[in-house]
Amino acid sequence: MLHAVIMAGGAGTRFWPASRADRPKQLLRLSGERTMLQATVDRLAGLVPADRTSVLTNERLLGAVRDQLPNLPASAILGEPARRDTAPCIGLAALLVRRDDPDATMLVMPADHLIEPTEKFQAAVGQAVGLIDAAPRRIVTFGIQPTYPAEIFGYIERGTPLGASALERVSPKTETAAPAYSVKQFREKPKADVAREYLASGNFYWNSGIFLWRAATIVDELTARQPKMMQHLEKIAAARPADFQDVFRREFEPIQGVSIDYAVMEHATDVAVIEAPFTWDDVGNWPALARVHGTDADGNTIQARHLGVRTSGSIIYSEKRAGDKEHLITTLGLDNVIVVHTPDATLVANRDDEEAVRELVRKLQELGWTEYL
Repeated sequence: MLHAVIMAGGAGTRFWPASRADRPKQLLRLSGERTMLQATVDRLAGLVPADRTSVLTNERLLGAVRDQLPNLPASAILGEPARRDTAPCIGLAALLVRRDDPDATMLVMPADHLIEPTEKFQAAVGQAVGLIDAAPRRIVTFGIQPTYPAEIFGYIERGTPLGASALERVSPKTETAAPAYSVKQFREKPKADVAREYLASGNFYWNSGIFLWRAATIVDELTARQPKMMQHLEKIAAARPADFQDVFRREFEPIQGVSIDYAVMEHATDVAVIEAPFTWDDVGNWPALARVHGTDADGNTIQARHLGVRTSGSIIYSEKRAGDKEHLITTLGLDNVIVVHTPDATLVANRDDEEAVRELVRKLQELGWTEYL
């Protein structure tokens, strides 16, 4: 059976001041009325039932995540006691899934991506399941066709096309399988000149960070390459319910953090990439709102009550919480800026220097102004 594992532990510091330690990006409403996390779970409707869906997050976010996902059993939402990157998170989820369903196939995805339309996403997942059914040791991922030479994404270099026999098991929700290839190599985030070469070659995809595999396959891969990590995770998975939290904390904290790309994907021998038939955006920073919501005649993206005079090319955002009076933002003579208002902090930044938001967060940490983090 198909199970879904959602990774919801990121900090989302590039969305400060809206994103905070107790309310990171995946818990924000950046597109529509649902949060990024809720939209991720909504995307599974009709594909994976609630009793086969699990969420791994930070221990401090457990209450907030459970509040946002009341339809999931509380036991399906696990809070990691320490940040250890994606491989330990995935390894633990795979052990728990395999314990209950030895032949399980796992869909693993982050909680903070915007994917549309749902029908094409589900059809692509169905295609990936078919590829795994045909070769149970296979790992499948989705590649995003690059639209510009991005330096902030990892890349997947595609190899040879998969033959018709490998594509014949296709979800009934689509008439034609999306192009699929063997993976030649995973590449780290490149510098600008290398990213331009990748784009020009036509053989590279952005790495979506979405994977499918048999639970047993990823357990075996991690055991072979990260044996010490898996020894800790196996003790957690074997713990009795009454002791689970204590064992989780004791065994998880000593683990060395490592990404699933480095731990497995760069070494696995049978990896396929499906060219994503859906649109994908990791909504990684404030300027991404322009892609999500579009712009007005002056090139502005407005997510606030705003009055602007001679204001162009800007991102204007105001957070409104229940019971708050709507806050008015006025701008005069501004171009190419980001203005973000929250009840206790306001960001004004040059749109081209948006990455420096992380620097601001580090400065706040150094100053000890943790009430704003």
